[in-house]
Amino acid sequence: MTGQVRTVDGRVAGRRGQATRQKLLDCLSEMLSSSPYRDVKVIDVARKAGTSPATFYQYFPGVEGAVLEIAEEMAKEGAALTELVSGRAWVGKAGWQTAEELVEGFLDFWRKNDALLRVVDLGAAEGDKRFYKIRMKILNSVTNSLTDAVKELQSKGRVDKDVNPAAIAGALVAMLAAVASHQKGFSAWGVKQAELKPNLALLVHLGITGKKPTK
Repeated sequence: MTGQVRTVDGRVAGRRGQATRQKLLDCLSEMLSSSPYRDVKVIDVARKAGTSPATFYQYFPGVEGAVLEIAEEMAKEGAALTELVSGRAWVGKAGWQTAEELVEGFLDFWRKNDALLRVVDLGAAEGDKRFYKIRMKILNSVTNSLTDAVKELQSKGRVDKDVNPAAIAGALVAMLAAVASHQKGFSAWGVKQAELKPNLALLVHLGITGKKPTK
């Protein structure tokens, strides 16, 4: 890590500087979980980290710049979601297991990064290309793998040739993202978390294979 982290003015941060920088990011992450993004100020992050605003500005141009740093790291973790789909079977009981594990992994990732993903969604919705790219990096990790899965099923004659693989995959991932960001809201409709997962997995399985799953 040494030699890779730099201050805003381009100087290489030493071990102590790296530790301070990471503490500022950790404190910011905590604050995003309990405060609206627009209410988080540099002075509050610095105070929570036990340092000064001047020190914060040594490493980040502002709160938004620091949030983007955290979001980029989250996107790298999100890329691992492709492992839930890539090379997995979609036929028979294995297909149902793939759908279940994808849904569970997707919902868990969203729940773990809920506060940060809200900020990313907000930035993307407002047209900020930096946040949009981060959001797409996470979604593409699953979309591309699902597209390949549909293409493979088509090549084996298991899915109709008229189906557009990218359209199906994109629609399913958009659905997963929307449901994942609305998990708490389902309780208002009388839906328990334990009921949500299998029903969402059913939709994913139907979308990819066009068939009811074999359980």
